[in-house]
Amino acid sequence: MKIRLLGPAHPYRGGIAMIMEIMAREFSRRGHDVGILTFTVQYPGFLFPGKSQYVSAPAPADVAIERAVSTVDPLNWIRVGRRLRRERPDMVLMKYWTPFMAPCFGSIARMARGNGMTKVICQIDNVEPHEHHMTDRIFNRWYLRAVDGFVYMSEQVHGELAAYTSAPMLYSPHPMFENFGSRVDRTEACRRIGVDPTFEYTLFFGLIRDYKGLDMLLRAWSRWRPARRKLIVAGEFYASRDKYLDIISREGLASDVVLRDRFIPDDEVRYYFSAADALVLPYRTATQSGVTQIAYNFSVPMIVTDVGGLPEIVRDGRAGVVCPPTEDGIGEALRRMYEQGMLAVVRQNITAERERFSWSAMCDRIEQVYAMTER
Repeated sequence: MKIRLLGPAHPYRGGIAMIMEIMAREFSRRGHDVGILTFTVQYPGFLFPGKSQYVSAPAPADVAIERAVSTVDPLNWIRVGRRLRRERPDMVLMKYWTPFMAPCFGSIARMARGNGMTKVICQIDNVEPHEHHMTDRIFNRWYLRAVDGFVYMSEQVHGELAAYTSAPMLYSPHPMFENFGSRVDRTEACRRIGVDPTFEYTLFFGLIRDYKGLDMLLRAWSRWRPARRKLIVAGEFYASRDKYLDIISREGLASDVVLRDRFIPDDEVRYYFSAADALVLPYRTATQSGVTQIAYNFSVPMIVTDVGGLPEIVRDGRAGVVCPPTEDGIGEALRRMYEQGMLAVVRQNITAERERFSWSAMCDRIEQVYAMTER
């Protein structure tokens, strides 16, 4: 097939860009004609909460990436839509994670499908966003009803999606991120990230937003106060930094928390996951999380809250501990992991759990949904 992916890719940073590039490679490996149309403008600077949207690394040599799409220019949507309609790819595969993209993606999808041949397939992260706005439902309706088929990654998203459209849809769990490399020696990992290897470490990793519950984890940690163990918080603040620094100060956690408040480049990720013996995702809300798939790559046990699709991805007693999304629940999960022997149990089970997550399976589902739209 002739396949065009539309979404983030180099020079844009982050997990979603990584996903697009990995899927492009998998489809190319299968013999398809594949290219990615990424953004000239993804977010206007004033709407982007981080320090930079871009990576400094060179573009991958094995993926055809063209910067072609502006999310804020309706004339650009018309040009890109007409181009796709004219070029007649069999499939336009879009990655959708926020209603902000809906006006752009929905307009392009409608025009691309206008040739009567091209099918628009969406690999969807979220329907309802974690941080709500009054335009969400209007924007979602515009985009989701312009799509021929979907691959979703959690049952929560499935339920939300069904409220907007009856298009064909299939489930495929978030695949494992394998591009960060392998585990390294723990002492070397600690040296690389500048922590004392005589301590043990638990990891909170990823962009820091309020819905991710870091405040609950910090308070739970304060009540627990383990000896010879520290919490590493690694990620850029997309919420008020002062709020979390105030909690650390008030709870007397300055010596318990190792703060690496910046975007962690791809080539450093393995050191954080090699230094830590468990990952904590104390989310208040979730659909799924790409961070779990990094942990799977490094066989790191997880503590996750019982929200959204997290318990589907991290099965209790198999890949980690599942707990209520409360300070008490998180505190009890920490004790269960470290004081009641669950860490050793999960280490025995997690290798088998990893087998559920592959990019081949994800691309199989995308091709199956495409076939369903052809009937």
